Amino acid sequence: MAIAIQQLSKHFVGEVSGLDLRTPLTREQAADIEAGMDKYAVLVFHDQDINDEQQLAFALNFGEREPARGGNVTRKDDYRLSSGLNDVSNLGKDGRPLPKDHRTHLFNLGNCLWHSDSSFRPIPAKFSLLSARVVNPKGGNTEFADMRAAYDALDDETRAEIEDLICEHSLMYSRGSLGFLDYSDEEKELFKPVAQRLVRTHPVHGRKSLYLSSHAGLVRGMSVPEGRLLLRDLTEHATQPEFVYVHKWKLHDLVMWDNRQTMHRVRRYDQSQPRDMRRATVAGTQPTVAQQAAE
Repeated sequence: MAIAIQQLSKHFVGEVSGLDLRTPLTREQAADIEAGMDKYAVLVFHDQDINDEQQLAFALNFGEREPARGGNVTRKDDYRLSSGLNDVSNLGKDGRPLPKDHRTHLFNLGNCLWHSDSSFRPIPAKFSLLSARVVNPKGGNTEFADMRAAYDALDDETRAEIEDLICEHSLMYSRGSLGFLDYSDEEKELFKPVAQRLVRTHPVHGRKSLYLSSHAGLVRGMSVPEGRLLLRDLTEHATQPEFVYVHKWKLHDLVMWDNRQTMHRVRRYDQSQPRDMRRATVAGTQPTVAQQAAE
């Protein structure tokens, strides 16, 4: 059966059929998926009852795995997963939901803010692939925003204003906006700000997109309040319903998105119930801007 992709939203998002992710992809299938990502920016795969190894093997068709270190405050001794996947569940090492006052839980609440995965790294992530192993019964939808369509809808004056702007991104900015301010010296060093362009150009089709994230807390050349107001205005523009797709998770869904062209957030859910979501992250290959000045 050949791969088929049906568009789900006005501007982006494709639903893929004709593929069983438990089996290795052919070169042609991998090329079709990559082309689908370039076009739709988000791909949805239903009924994919896969394990960690199969999920990671699928991801590695599109680049190298991005290591998890530097993206959380979970101590290595407390890691629940050892497969190389990112744990974006609400579960502790014992498999139970984390207490509401647990430091990892409080830090992970930042995923409810609009963001692009790993924009806080000098070389930000390319693709993310999230697999639903246990779906929470209440809430927990993931929303995606098409940053290409959002850029296209800006007026000429705004596009000219932001074309060459550089922002600084850090996990301390996003978590700080929720009141999470307690970091060790090692974490402060790990989370120090990095520079990213505010406007990105896709390397394949050449479309421009906004590169926004709750991790962005400063615009170079602007005062902090002025820069944050600009970022807030752009985020409000980019997350209007016209540009947003809401994914309502079903068990064994896998959703794959391009962090260079989209922004996303998870919605609040019942934290007393288990939600097991596992992410494979495909590393980016180059920075959006030279990093020396950010270090």
